Amino acid sequence: QVQLVESGGGLVRSGGSLRLSCAASGRTFSRYTMGWFRQALGKEREIVATITRTGAITYYADSVKGRFTISRDNAKNTAYLQMNNLKPEDTAVYYCAADLTGWGTGATQYGYWGQGTQVTVSS
Repeated sequence: QVQLVESGGGLVRSGGSLRLSCAASGRTFSRYTMGWFRQALGKEREIVATITRTGAITYYADSVKGRFTISRDNAKNTAYLQMNNLKPEDTAVYYCAADLTGWGTGATQYGYWGQGTQVTVSS
């Protein structure tokens, strides 16, 4: 089992940057595919990015390609989401999630979730 804690959210102006971190407990972090999801007010939770266990393969939603970068440091049990050129439509609660079963982009596949961190982008 793994516990996840996100940090790094906040209020930023359009065009600004934030770096989210997801700290995982336990000694098996490298066994998990990691994902970042977000949920805006009144909308469904959606995939932002995912990364395989070794970090060799990443996936991005079209809406964030070229602006966001997912990464991980298995030695530090931490996953990251670097967000550049933020837009008001990026405003949401961002969640990190962990999956032991394999590679995927569906929220239902991920069995472990953090509590979320709010990102607000002003215009």
